[in-house]
Amino acid sequence: MHAYELVQLISQHQDSNKLYLEFLKVPDLSMGLYILPAGGTDPQSPHTEDEVYYVVSGKAKIKVADEDRDVQAGSIVYVEKNVEHRFHSIEEELTVIVFFAPAEYANRP
Repeated sequence: MHAYELVQLISQHQDSNKLYLEFLKVPDLSMGLYILPAGGTDPQSPHTEDEVYYVVSGKAKIKVADEDRDVQAGSIVYVEKNVEHRFHSIEEELTVIVFFAPAEYANRP
């Protein structure tokens, strides 16, 4: 079994000094914690795997292809592989759990 506590993941994330902390990776799935500061910029580019975002806390917008929507605690957003997407207009620090299927970069050439 793999089990995680959000408080511990947030602490590990802070120690990493990175925006994204991968905490689970198996062939068909990976998960990570993504934290963007208020007023920050989301530097990501499209991934070669399908992706689901679960917003734990914060307030922002996400643009997926040509669609724009608000996100906040409890929002769940699916992004198909190879589709342009990013968070923007981050009003409150955004804490997001990210799911990749298959695991992130599994389909990268």
